Amino acid sequence: MANFTTSGFLLIGFSTKPELQIFYACLFLVLYLLAFAGNMLIITTTSLDDSLQSPMYFFLKHLSFLDLCYISVTVPRFIYNSFLHRGDISFWECVFQCFVLTLCAGAEMAMLTLMSYDRYVAICLPLRYDIIMDIRTCVHGVFSVWVSGAICGVMHTAATFSIHFCGPRIVHQFFCDIPQLLKLSCSNDYISEVGVSAFLAFVAFLCFTFIVFSYIHIFSSVLRMPSAEGRAKAFSTCLPHLAVVILFLFTCAFEYFKPHSDSSTVSDILLTIMYAVVPPTFNPMIYSLRNKAVKSAVETSLRKIKHICVMTFMYSFLGENFKFYGQS
Repeated sequence: MANFTTSGFLLIGFSTKPELQIFYACLFLVLYLLAFAGNMLIITTTSLDDSLQSPMYFFLKHLSFLDLCYISVTVPRFIYNSFLHRGDISFWECVFQCFVLTLCAGAEMAMLTLMSYDRYVAICLPLRYDIIMDIRTCVHGVFSVWVSGAICGVMHTAATFSIHFCGPRIVHQFFCDIPQLLKLSCSNDYISEVGVSAFLAFVAFLCFTFIVFSYIHIFSSVLRMPSAEGRAKAFSTCLPHLAVVILFLFTCAFEYFKPHSDSSTVSDILLTIMYAVVPPTFNPMIYSLRNKAVKSAVETSLRKIKHICVMTFMYSFLGENFKFYGQS
């Protein structure tokens, strides 16, 4: 049996028909542009708007950056391969994809846990919020998120690529999907990766449990608020975060528990889009549409950008005209 660990892989994607490859490439291009524009808008707005300098928006900015990395490591390569009607990927690029994907997934789970703690302190301990969630705590929290993501990425990637790959090096996915790579194992080498997955799944379960208990306390405190306006404001900041948590966990569950067939079906395509494209694409929309502060800041930023573009165009146009008339 041949060992292909030093060779590349062949990504089958969704179809081998050129016309369908172009269709899927265009579909993913639209979704990627939406994800890129939405996350960049959140990052820019939370960085520049003075009213969005609280810890909640500091964490939201890093969550958007994680989503941007998550989708950028797979979708652009798939679009490129589809337009060129090819599917080969080098061994080290496959390693890089697996590492960044697992890093971003692990870091996002940690970030969502940190954000739930931030909401818990803000609503249940409002008088101590500024003391507990100071700048030092926020920076240390984000640093811990990235470190935990990096550890997750190293463990998953090392365990996955320590196995020996046999037979045709064909991956029935549009990126280097770890469950698909494990199917190429020569023997029981994948047991170590299963052990790593089980350990990290347990850690993710602990994070989920912490998030659930945080929201039990949050909702019990919100329902005791005497002001209807206060309850509405609390729900407007908590419900988007809870929606993102549910979306992320369910789509990650699809990754490891859905059946992996040897040929792509309509359900495989939909499930792949659900866990690989939907979370980074719709997270900015969930936050911007449900959070009034973010929505207002985004609208203000768009007006400023529009004004700058108009002024730049007018200046360039009038400047060229003045230059033309001066030469006349």
